[in-house]
Amino acid sequence: MTGFEMFWPLLAHAFLVFGLYALLVVRRAAVVRAGKVERIAFRENLAEPEESRVVNRAIANQFELPVLFYAVSVLLFMTEADNLAAVALAWIFVLARYVQAAMQVIGNLPLRRLSFMLGFVALFLMWLWLAIWMATS
Repeated sequence: MTGFEMFWPLLAHAFLVFGLYALLVVRRAAVVRAGKVERIAFRENLAEPEESRVVNRAIANQFELPVLFYAVSVLLFMTEADNLAAVALAWIFVLARYVQAAMQVIGNLPLRRLSFMLGFVALFLMWLWLAIWMATS
């Protein structure tokens, strides 16, 4: 690879997180306006209505497994192991995260589980490629 191709999937994932935060703001405002909860409930981490809780959990999920994604992406770039296959795996991971987040927000568990597993396998293969690259270089 000759450029920053490895970083475009990271940028796309960051925009997923920004989008989820925007959705959280919209949903929390809606439940407060509807009288389902007082605004202080969010600050005190009290019982959050389901409409916004699922988005809040989707955001939290973006800071779990994706931490390993960011680390391996940077390491692949630094070690010059960011070839077409690594970039393709990165895009698969990010697209799977988009699907997983969407399915979590709308409540489709079977597709959410499938998209998680697809992303997990792609991420594992990225780490495996890094290990092979380092061992053979």
